Amino acid sequence: MNFVAMDFETANQKASSACSLALALVENSRIVDTFYTLINPQTHFNSRNIAIHHINPRMVQTAPTFDLVWPHIKALFNEDHLVVAHNAPFDNRVLKETLAFYQLQAAPYWSLDTVRTSRKFYPEFPNHKLNTVAQALKIKLEHHHHALDDTLACAEILLTTQAQVGTEALKKMTRIIQ
Repeated sequence: MNFVAMDFETANQKASSACSLALALVENSRIVDTFYTLINPQTHFNSRNIAIHHINPRMVQTAPTFDLVWPHIKALFNEDHLVVAHNAPFDNRVLKETLAFYQLQAAPYWSLDTVRTSRKFYPEFPNHKLNTVAQALKIKLEHHHHALDDTLACAEILLTTQAQVGTEALKKMTRIIQ
């Protein structure tokens, strides 16, 4: 299976306030590359968000803004790539709103949500939060709410699910994001 796993963290409740991003490139069902960056969101940080992901304004002072990050990752977001996230509606919204903030555009791309796949294929789990699903599937998740660790766990969740239920069952759950 080939896909890109993605996770954003945000500075506040606004979807356009991305302050970190991680991607994991999966080819032939193996993680072959990763990308992680802090992002200067050019907005205020909410103390609740800081308490969750531990990223603060000082940490992103010299980080690139998203418009400088986008040219390096843009090629992964098109109809030829499946983009996977745990709670994909959130991450897709962050991408869309952050792109809009910088007046950038993305091509349509395929998306798959591992919250939805875990609910469908593992209804017996007590909940379908990333850390719960990772633990139940015996997948390492070192620092929950660190974008790279969350991205790697998401990728492994999908690979484990694929091994158990097959690719065709997962393909039926993809959606196009415009």
